[in-house]
Amino acid sequence: MAEIIYDSIIIGAGPAGLAAALYNSRDRLRTLVLEKFYPGGQIMNTDRIENYPGFERISGTELIDKMYSQAKNFGAEFKMGAEVKNLTKLPDGKISINCGKESFTARSVILASGSDYRKLGVPGEDEFRNSGAGVSYCGTCDAPFFKGKKVVAVGGGNTAVEEALHVAKFAGELTLVHRRQEFRATKVLAEELMQKVNGSGGNIKLKLDTVVVAIEGDKKVEKVRLKNVKTNKEELLPCDGVFIFVGMVPNTSFLKGFVDLTDAGFVKCDVGFLRTKVPGVFVAGDCRTAAAMQLATAVGDGVNAAMMTKQYLRDHDWWNKPVSDALMPGKW
Repeated sequence: MAEIIYDSIIIGAGPAGLAAALYNSRDRLRTLVLEKFYPGGQIMNTDRIENYPGFERISGTELIDKMYSQAKNFGAEFKMGAEVKNLTKLPDGKISINCGKESFTARSVILASGSDYRKLGVPGEDEFRNSGAGVSYCGTCDAPFFKGKKVVAVGGGNTAVEEALHVAKFAGELTLVHRRQEFRATKVLAEELMQKVNGSGGNIKLKLDTVVVAIEGDKKVEKVRLKNVKTNKEELLPCDGVFIFVGMVPNTSFLKGFVDLTDAGFVKCDVGFLRTKVPGVFVAGDCRTAAAMQLATAVGDGVNAAMMTKQYLRDHDWWNKPVSDALMPGKW
């Protein structure tokens, strides 16, 4: 049997990968999606999505089911349980994807492997996250659900401070917990935060030199257990929700040595066109540099990467022509 050469192989079946699969398959490109687990990624843990255009409210499961079925109905092929080990650029310009017991070959690849929220790793975190009962990693997504509530936010970097300021616009009271005395966020953000802490009418409180050691409650978050890292003294703080902003971990370890990664592991690309330094390899969604880490932008990335893939294949006329700078400007 002759080897199948796919026009496009997409690694990852989250929102970015599914959007790319839809566009590629509608363009009649032979498209294969490789997914380590099951379609959806992080969004599958979200019970209520209210900030995706076109849906006033939909669950992550419902939305992914629709996206998956739509891409599949247009001809995209899916292989679940396919853990990519490494990729190799072949002498003829194609890309070989090694999944251990089997490998696949494509003329182009879209990396859409996503990222995982960095966890605190404390008791109660997973319990109250998966049930939608009070643990969140996205203030932009979930702040409106805590209007007038008492919440705890954890972190000290730029994202943590920005997200805490956003959540505080909705919450009745927000306590920001940080393990150090000083914030890692830029001075401008730290000053804005302190204005909210010290200003009249401010609803933000600080717990510095402090870590969360447990998240507790019955069927939903009711309190957090805190510990001062200098005195080791513990206290219970009642709250209705916990926002965790301690970073992201990109799922890109299999890409080391193939594409360029940042020190944190995100795939480097030219943001406008989502090209990596490997010709024919594009990146979309939360695993790339400068990603907004939002559902809608991940889908937009998938569409953009698919459009760039089509142009790449067209310009190359199956590897015989250089990329047209007129159509794809910008050089590395």
